[in-house]
Amino acid sequence: MSEIKLFGKWPMNVEVSDMGLRPYINLKPVVIPKSGGRLASKQFHKSKMSIIERLMTKQMVPGHRSKKHVLTSGMVVGKWQTNYRFLNQAFDKIEKVTKKNPVEVLVKAIENASTREEIAAYQVGGIIVRRAVITSPQRRVDLALRNITQAAYRKSFGKKTTIADALADEIIAAYNYDLQKSEAIKERDMTEKQAEGAR
Repeated sequence: MSEIKLFGKWPMNVEVSDMGLRPYINLKPVVIPKSGGRLASKQFHKSKMSIIERLMTKQMVPGHRSKKHVLTSGMVVGKWQTNYRFLNQAFDKIEKVTKKNPVEVLVKAIENASTREEIAAYQVGGIIVRRAVITSPQRRVDLALRNITQAAYRKSFGKKTTIADALADEIIAAYNYDLQKSEAIKERDMTEKQAEGAR
């Protein structure tokens, strides 16, 4: 029997080097990463969803940041086929530039962009106290995916750069841990510095 490849092109047998993230990055071989919401009914079952599908799901609402939409997401919301096409094009570009399996590049980019520490604010008496807290592995993956998709969307919103090119560039920059080019890495670095100051 032939090997199952993502989009019929790339093998999914990639090793996750970060031991903490290994149970939360699902790399089960799949041709079309679409579960149809089967895992949405149970809490934390998103970890059983393919990491590629989770990235595509984040792409559907890339303008969302905090409690408001900084940029509109009206052009992409709910269009699964559109996101499928964008991701396929982005992976083609990643393979052309890096000469490596794009799934491997994405996994390494997620590992590099995932925050290990962040700030938690809580009230003690009449004052707000900010404390550094360790980020859970599930949240680390979520934040990394969100930061990568939002950075790509900001780079392409209202510009000549296509979303596929912007996404590919952001994933490659995060893979290379490039602080100058990757907004996701900058975000992680800033969060960890703030947490260090709040210890």
